[in-house]
Amino acid sequence: MKGYGYTLVFKEVIFDGEGNAKGNCDADIVVRAMQDAYENKFGTVVLVSSDGDFTPLVKFLLSKNKMSTVLSPYETKKCSVLLKRTGVKIAYVTDQRTVLEARKEKAPSMDKPHKGLFRKDK
Repeated sequence: MKGYGYTLVFKEVIFDGEGNAKGNCDADIVVRAMQDAYENKFGTVVLVSSDGDFTPLVKFLLSKNKMSTVLSPYETKKCSVLLKRTGVKIAYVTDQRTVLEARKEKAPSMDKPHKGLFRKDK
């Protein structure tokens, strides 16, 4: 993805005493995205989530014209209705599978500019 002009931001995984991965990173992601938006560190965001806890962030980024797409890892019925009500463009991984598989077979040259699934073509 980096090779196509995307900046990937990950949250460090924290483990509990039994070695199980612990979630609860929503607040960290929201704060980071809002800070970066105010500091104009990015153009637009593609948020990979189906979680309605991100609805306030999506609304904020939409108001600042910095929200591109929500990419839901789950099918339509498992994506939060709160996200759907924001009016943001939502793409579902399950719907994109055939597109992604076709693109994998015909990978673009790294020398040519990429016209991605979620970015507006220039």
